[in-house]
Order: sequence, then C-alpha cells, then structure tokens
Amino acid sequence: MSETPRPAPDANTPAGDDFFLPDFCNMEAVLKLLVVSQLLAVFLLMTEMVTLSPFPWVALGLKSLLLSWVAMSSAGLFCALRPQLMKMRRSYAAFVIFFLFLALVAFFTFLAEGVLLFLNIRQPGEVKLLLALVRNLVMGGIIAGLVLRYFFLQEQLLRRQRTELTARLQALQARIRPHFLFNSMNIIASLISVDPDLAEEVVEDLSTLFRASLKAEGEVPLADELSLCERYLNIEKLRLGSRLNLDWRVENLPLGLRIPALTLQPLLENAIYHGVEPASGPATVTILVTWTGQEVTIVITNPYYPDRRSQHKGNRMALGNIRERLRAHYGEKAKLQSQATENLYTTYLSYPFALVPQVAKPLQE
Repeated sequence: MSETPRPAPDANTPAGDDFFLPDFCNMEAVLKLLVVSQLLAVFLLMTEMVTLSPFPWVALGLKSLLLSWVAMSSAGLFCALRPQLMKMRRSYAAFVIFFLFLALVAFFTFLAEGVLLFLNIRQPGEVKLLLALVRNLVMGGIIAGLVLRYFFLQEQLLRRQRTELTARLQALQARIRPHFLFNSMNIIASLISVDPDLAEEVVEDLSTLFRASLKAEGEVPLADELSLCERYLNIEKLRLGSRLNLDWRVENLPLGLRIPALTLQPLLENAIYHGVEPASGPATVTILVTWTGQEVTIVITNPYYPDRRSQHKGNRMALGNIRERLRAHYGEKAKLQSQATENLYTTYLSYPFALVPQVAKPLQE
C-alpha cells in the first residue's frame, strides 16, 4: 500500500505546504544559518588576506558581526512573512525574498559604518561608503542567488524522490494479501445465516479497509488510522478467534496528530501473518502509541519464531517502503526499526510532530 503525493507545482503555481524556503521559525534552521554566516565571514576574510601575521582579528570580528546581523534579521523577517510568502507564486516569492535580503544587506552596511564611525574605530573618509555598499550588495546578491537556487534544486530533488517512491509503491496501493480477502469472504458467507448483523458489520469493515487503501493520499488523522486498524483487526479476530489476542496501549492523544495514510495496517498485517498464524496456541500482538509533545512513537510487538527464516525477508519490503514514506514526510528524524529477540519481534516507529497551540480534546483509548 502506498500514498500518492500531491502533484509537484511548477514555478508559476502557489507554493503551498511544499515551500522551498526553510522554516526559520525553527531554532535548528536559525542555528544552521548562523554557522553558515560565520563560515562565510572566514571565507570572505581569507579572500582579502595577504599574510597570516598579524592575523586581522578586528576585520574578522567586523565581518562576523555584520553577517550575524543580516542572518538573524533575515531569519526573523522570513519567519514572520512565511505564511504570506507561501501564498505567492514561487517566482514572486523568490523575488520578494531576494529583494528583502538585499535591503537588509544595504541597511546593515549603513548601520555598521555608522557604528564604526560613532565608536571612532574608523575615521571619516577612511571608507568609501558607496563602494562598500556596492561591494556588499553584489556579494549579497550572488550569495542569495546561489542559496535560492540550492533551495529550489533541493525541493525538486525531494519531489523527484517522492515521485520515484510513488512509482515503486504503486503496486502496493490497494494491496491486501489475497488470502485475507478470501478468508474474509468466507467469514461473511458463514455468518450470513447465523448472525446477519455481524456479517453486515464485517462487510462494512472490509469495504472501509479497501476504500481507504484505494484512496490513500498524504497524511490522515492518527485517530482515523487507528480506527482503520481496529476494523482490520476485528476481521482477523473473527477468523483467528482465541488464537489472536490484542493489547492496545494508546495513551490520551490530542486531536490534530497525523500520520501517512495506511502506515500501521501493513505492519499489523505482517505481525499477524508472521507472528500469529504460525503459532500453535494463543498469540498476543501489542500496539503502543504515545506522544511526547514533539514526537509520535508507535511500538508493535508480536511473537517471533527463529526457525522461520522467511519472516525477516517477508517483513523487509513492507518496512523499507514505510520507512521511505516516513522520511519523505518528516525527513531524517523519522525512524522505523525492527528487532528480533529470542521469541519476540518488535517494530519501532517514530516521527517528529508538534501541534500548533490549541485547545485539544484527548482521544479515548
């Protein structure tokens, strides 16, 4: 099963959620910007140096201070304007960003020279302000152009990766193991004469599962994903009876948490296929869902049989595909790992997710 990402907009379409500019409201992005600005200060100083002795510490400090001012001001300005920039066409947004950055460079060039004159670090006439302004604007324009171009290419690369991921996962969309479908139909047939209401409920659960599989796109509310998994497990419970035991450990989760569509159902399907069906007696599948405020964590455990060597290979494809989907949505911080012990197989899934401050009602277990 897979998702179908949104079509990639071209340069003349609204930026939407896939905005090319990093989110400078994020402190990690601001820290990276400051580090880059200091490295740039060292690079610019090295291009002007003739000798290392004596080392021009004052010149380095001035360049570092100027670039820090520009970096911090740019981060604050683009953080505040991000919602408006995201509504613009990409070409317009890039022009506005470029223009505002050069305006900040010009402003802080004047401010820096004024401060230096006020502190008597430089004397009137020692520096030609117009020449300094032109030099800084040219260098700033080149740097801004290169950085914007890098962000554009990075975004296009991400879109290409998502497209390739979709192509690889297309065969998995709407895919439920044939034996599950056939067994479900047999269950329905056997229940029609015995318990028509339960048979109707199974039909509804099965249709909901297939409908979600066919329409899986992007992110869905975590509550909906858990509800879909419950429908799937209800059908499996009818088929396996007392052989399947479920241990749900879902903490009070706030509304608003989301997850890529059909992420958990394939993991539970693997847990039953490899951990419950081969068992000679009752087997337990445990589902633990928690949220730390910044990260969603889901842990699924099922019995493990070391003598069944095909289990790891059977899980590998599903785990690999889901891992790529998580990274496409949440970056490298998203993790999907599995570990087999002597008699237990554990799948650990986590991804960053922070809610916008709001009054949130907890989900019931």
